[in-house]
Order: sequence, then structure tokens, then C-alpha cells
Amino acid sequence: MKRNDAPTAVRAIYERVDARADELALHHADRLHCGRGCNACCVDDLTVIPIEAEHIRASHAELLRNGTPHPPGACAFLGDEGECRIYAERPYVCRTQGLPLRWFSEDDSGKIRERRAICALNTEGPALDKLPEESFWLIGPTELELANLQAEIRDPNETRIPLRTLFDRTS
Repeated sequence: MKRNDAPTAVRAIYERVDARADELALHHADRLHCGRGCNACCVDDLTVIPIEAEHIRASHAELLRNGTPHPPGACAFLGDEGECRIYAERPYVCRTQGLPLRWFSEDDSGKIRERRAICALNTEGPALDKLPEESFWLIGPTELELANLQAEIRDPNETRIPLRTLFDRTS
């Protein structure tokens, strides 16, 4: 794949993520309090892979050139009313926030364990350990797909980029 094909590939991944996230949001509508202006998960230390940063730079050159980042403590892309100023092009990590999440990690003994979590604002409702697997966003496959795309198009060893640094006018 060529580098100039990256925006199309990234958008295709985002469209699939959004479709599944929309299904999950509908399924969990009674418990989710996410919406415009809810920015509890919009923290300042979010990072993206370089192809996602490129996608944001290409889509929001004017904002990055002339806009002012939100003050430190929250995501640089938050607007004055707590809205996301890059919502349509927001990175993958932002597209599943608030949903019940499921992933696997190794514990101290080396055993692989399933983990489940949800935004603290969305805990009201059935206990996560009682929900079936398909009620969760599975962390891992999309990250791998983005990493593979990164490796195909750019240097696979490039480090993740803090969102705030996209406003850096010295680069």
C-alpha cells in the first residue's frame, strides 16, 4: 500500500469501528451517559500512532496552524464547551470510550486473564462480569490492524505521538 492510500485505509478502519461501537452503544443505551460535552475520558496523555496523527494533520491543518489547544489537563482538541473539535477524524482510542471494554493481559504469575472495564460514569447497570462477551468492545484486534497498516506504510518503529504535540508549531 502506498503512503497516500493511508487516509482511505484509516477511514475504512474508523468506519468499521464506528459501526460496531454504534451497535454496542445502542445495546447499552440505558447505562451510557456519553454525549456531546461529556469529556471525562478526554485526558491529556492520549497518544496515537503516526498514521492517525497524519490523518488529523491533513484534515485539520487550519485548526492546528491557527487554533489554540485546550489548556493542559484535558485533551488539546477539546473546545470551549467540552466538545471535540476533530470529532469526525478523532483517533481510534476515542471512538470506543465509554463502552464496556474487554481485553486480555498477563497477570503476575504469567497466566492470561480476561479483564473488563467501563467508564466510571457508566457503571450503573448489569455487572460487567454477568454480561456476555459480545456485549463488549474487544481491545486488541483494531490496534493490531492499525499497527499493521502503520508497518505497511511508514516505519513500524515510529513511536506513538501525544495528541497535544500536533499543535506544536515548531515541527
